Amino acid sequence: MKKNIAGAFRSGLFVVLCVVISSHGQEQKLPPQLGEDDVVRVSTTLVTVPVSVMDRQGRFIPDLTEQQFHIYEDGVEQKIAYFESAEKPFAVALMLDTSDSTRFKLKDIQDAALEFIDQLRPDDRVIVAAFDKNIAVLAEATSDRRMLTSAIRRVNTGGSTGLYNAIDVIINQRLNRIRGRKAIVLFTDGVDTASQSATYDGTLRYAQELDALVYPIQYDTLEDLRKQATEMNAQLVTGKGETLGVAYARAERYLRQMADKTGGRFYYAGNLKTLREVFTQIARELREQYSIGYYPKGEGQGVERRIKVKVDVPRAVIKARRGYMYKAPTSRLARVNQEGQ
Repeated sequence: MKKNIAGAFRSGLFVVLCVVISSHGQEQKLPPQLGEDDVVRVSTTLVTVPVSVMDRQGRFIPDLTEQQFHIYEDGVEQKIAYFESAEKPFAVALMLDTSDSTRFKLKDIQDAALEFIDQLRPDDRVIVAAFDKNIAVLAEATSDRRMLTSAIRRVNTGGSTGLYNAIDVIINQRLNRIRGRKAIVLFTDGVDTASQSATYDGTLRYAQELDALVYPIQYDTLEDLRKQATEMNAQLVTGKGETLGVAYARAERYLRQMADKTGGRFYYAGNLKTLREVFTQIARELREQYSIGYYPKGEGQGVERRIKVKVDVPRAVIKARRGYMYKAPTSRLARVNQEGQ
């Protein structure tokens, strides 16, 4: 009789890599000429939208100006209140899942993560965090590559994995405090085995409310588990009693939705060579982005609003988030008090 190897799934079965991009600690600068309407709307929430503009061959189009961009919300053109070129430095947060199953791939993942960091510019800062069912920041935002290398290399595997919990913490305790460009890169098989305080739908909503791109990279852990199960003459099910087919189908659906709802891109990395190529592509895309922002009109907390970006460049290919969850603005006084703390 086959044994149930739910214990194998308690390890979480995946690695998550989150990258956060932002002009960390910098005030967002608005255009110098503001009319009365802009002054009234200072207390509203600024919606920022990272935008990639490429030609038909996939090459980045540099040196575009604010006047060449147009942004629409629910079909109505908005006034651009914030514009940033592609040359600004980033703050990058790198988050590695340390569940037990990553012992099969951990060194390869560490090597690829270090190569990713090496492709960032010298003034880009990196945050390193690791988690299994808990999460720990191993290095705060720094450009010291030796410190970052040490943090990544001392990561060990063990324990179950809460993907949804981890995303919840990163978004609500880290990213929503950072101004400017932000992104999340999830390196994972996408199968959650330990989350209790966060959910599939809840974290998708948080991602929509955050002005950050999400780049999920799905890494295959299924073959390793099948091999282990064969050796143990065991049945492949999760700790919740699901078959792997059901769990992995939901995982891929979740990761694709994360990318689609935030304007990021979904990748699949079947081996180390592919992983390195994916990291190279993401690093290049993060360097080659514009950022525009506007103050939305109207009310309706929690209402999803559709975004469309156009650029006055013939035959340009534009990639940007397609919507967001509207959040009611805080009062001007509340913002002043908050920023003064």
